[in-house]
Amino acid sequence: MTVISKRVVLHFPGFEPLDGRAHIARYQRSAKQSAAVWDFSVLTGEPEYGPDSTSFKVRASADGWETNSHIHVFDHDALVEKLRAGSRATQILSGFRSALQVIAFGGMAGYFRHAWRFGLFFIFPFLMMILGFALSATIAVIPIGTELPALHLLWSVALALCFFIFAFLPFAERFYTLHLFADWRMAVALAWMSDPEFNQWLDHCATAARAALSETADEYVISSHSMGSSVAAHVIGTLLERYPDIFAGKRVIFATLGSAILQCALLRPAQLLRSRVGLIARCDNVYWLDVQCLTDAIHFYKVPVVAVCGHGYLRPARMVFIRVKQMLTVEHYRKIKKDLLRVHRQYVLGPDLRAPFDFTLLTAGPRSGSVFAEGGYSKTRGL
Repeated sequence: MTVISKRVVLHFPGFEPLDGRAHIARYQRSAKQSAAVWDFSVLTGEPEYGPDSTSFKVRASADGWETNSHIHVFDHDALVEKLRAGSRATQILSGFRSALQVIAFGGMAGYFRHAWRFGLFFIFPFLMMILGFALSATIAVIPIGTELPALHLLWSVALALCFFIFAFLPFAERFYTLHLFADWRMAVALAWMSDPEFNQWLDHCATAARAALSETADEYVISSHSMGSSVAAHVIGTLLERYPDIFAGKRVIFATLGSAILQCALLRPAQLLRSRVGLIARCDNVYWLDVQCLTDAIHFYKVPVVAVCGHGYLRPARMVFIRVKQMLTVEHYRKIKKDLLRVHRQYVLGPDLRAPFDFTLLTAGPRSGSVFAEGGYSKTRGL
């Protein structure tokens, strides 16, 4: 096999309240798991903190090969913090405003047309909150229903507020409700591109990404997970707009993992995002891998993202289908399978077992990322 000796990785994480330091710590844990499963050694260097990304180096090796990777993480923790700032009342109102925008912009209709499970994922947190409102309102009007004097509304309304704040909201947070409200606010921002702070941050990411891509390497992997795929499409599309030859002579793997590009791109105002998807698909030096999983409801399973963005005449992203069940022990999979967000995160987490897909091998393994389009690494022959 042809060994990748030097690799540069640009990774765009999903919508999680984790900064660069936390993402690197997660990567280190996952890399150790992968190394133990696949029988190789891995060593991660000290993080380097830049204004727009965090980077670190990884050396993976076994008999007959050694691969050095320089990984740049473009987290958006600052934006997550901004979206989660303010009182819970403010977060709830802003979340419902974003939901109305998604519906008005045709997003919800598109979700149910292309991936009905993602449509259910969209409406779930808002239905959950509406349930909380309904239960609280029922408590508040108990005196009216029982024909008690109006004065009794004082205690019933107070009881309803206490129920909503101290009982319902903590219960709802077990399902990440307010976090998902913030997620949809970011989806609207990335579609509409009307928030100067978001736009400036994307511009800074593009500058940092260009610097990372100037490093010499055998292969360049641009990986993204979930919401991070929309961020990656904006950043890489921006670079192709400004520097059409930026990938000339380079081997580039654009890997979208559990991609939610269509979460933003299906909204009518997302013309710029759809255009940038087309630029990436049109670039001959970029090999697009769209990694999908049937048991992951939080992405667009078997949906051709390039065509749905209006570029059916261009080369489609190569769909790669994986199974979380193959990556974990029976006990581990049984423990997480009912947690949709945990299953959704498995793309970038370490395995228990050898499986055709492995995030550490995509970003630090000895073979080109294109191997995953050809069946991945062999369970029996190993690396």
